[in-house]
Amino acid sequence: MRSATPGPGSGPSEGRGARSRGPAGAAHPAAAGEPAADAEDGTGRGPLRYAAAAFVFAVGMAGTTLPTPLYGLYRQELGFGELMVTVVFAVYAVGVIAALLVAGDYSDKLGRRPVLLAALLLSAASAGCFLLEGGLPLLFCGRLLSGFAAGLLSGAATAAVLELAPGGSRGFAATAANMGGLGCGPLLAGVLAQYAPRPLTLPFATHLVLLAAAGALTLALPETARPPRPRPRLRPRGMEVPRQVRPVFVPAALACFTGFAVFGLFTAVSPGFMSATLHIGNLAVSGAVVFSVFCASLLGQSASARTGAPVALPLGCLGLVVGMVQVGLSLLLGSLVLLVTGAVTGGIGQGLAFRSAMTTVSRRAPEEHRGGTISALFVVAYLGISLPVVGVGALSTGLGLRNAGLVFSACVVALASGVGAWLWRTRKSAAAAPAPVD
Repeated sequence: MRSATPGPGSGPSEGRGARSRGPAGAAHPAAAGEPAADAEDGTGRGPLRYAAAAFVFAVGMAGTTLPTPLYGLYRQELGFGELMVTVVFAVYAVGVIAALLVAGDYSDKLGRRPVLLAALLLSAASAGCFLLEGGLPLLFCGRLLSGFAAGLLSGAATAAVLELAPGGSRGFAATAANMGGLGCGPLLAGVLAQYAPRPLTLPFATHLVLLAAAGALTLALPETARPPRPRPRLRPRGMEVPRQVRPVFVPAALACFTGFAVFGLFTAVSPGFMSATLHIGNLAVSGAVVFSVFCASLLGQSASARTGAPVALPLGCLGLVVGMVQVGLSLLLGSLVLLVTGAVTGGIGQGLAFRSAMTTVSRRAPEEHRGGTISALFVVAYLGISLPVVGVGALSTGLGLRNAGLVFSACVVALASGVGAWLWRTRKSAAAAPAPVD
């Protein structure tokens, strides 16, 4: 019998009618049996619609990382320490997790466009909170709204891009839009804050303009979902991990946790490392370093599709180990070069580990429980992007930021090494097992 799960080397959201999901989103059933967007009409406008949907996704996700190079300026203006920076950052993950668990499948029930518009409005409200510059409460509110927006975009925008993408690029389209947006946020904010006036205002005003353009494009996009009639009741989707999935879920989730912890380090704390330890105060450089992490993750996810999940998952853990060793050495030696190479190596490792973890778990999960299982995987991943980073902030109050970063690097190296060794032993055992007799 032919399996309905993705084939070897495929991403977890590839193929028409597959469950669509993105690097920061929950599982989303694509409209099975719908024609590809490039064949849906005779006007030849399918690629334009796909590009427009990708732009909307990228603009929405850029807002979630836009404050990254600006946290040092907020520290100076509002007078809080590194611990509070990490707490403000972690509030974002709370918003993402809440949105995934409560509304992860709303675009299937309501349509893609209404959910996309709601996400863009939440992102605009987040930018408004930062523009008001009214102290910590507004920063917390802005980050929470940004998390809600990202949680909605993860499902709805991933599905929309997949359904509008040309057939040959469908498996990689949403990942590119997602990671591209996440990477461009800190790069845009860093360049504007460094070289333009009003560094805490212009980045968010610029994002509001981009959001307005994204909203107009969303209204012009065709509705790719077919909401059921009558409309089902809107309720939290929940999460669950069936018993048969747990043997692969645990190492995959630990790999995701570790990879997202590296993301959290760079998006919340690396600007502090650069100013306090490397004595580099250029915000554009800080933004470029974070940009390199997300670009490298995109490369890793692309390589994972070619390597295959059984090899890519332990290889990704190895990349995380090497990357964090380089980050630790950069803090010890005060080297920007080592920090950048650590960002690139760790980003590639994160991309390899993340996409292969998604593929492994989605293959094993039964169809009727796949959405809840993927939601559980993302909850673990977003715990990874928040809790360890708050730990770095807490340690920095007693040890200093440099030593806290060294402790974090050592913990990531230990966890990634253990998970990688576990995965490699499991792979060798599976290869040595006799093949089943049909």
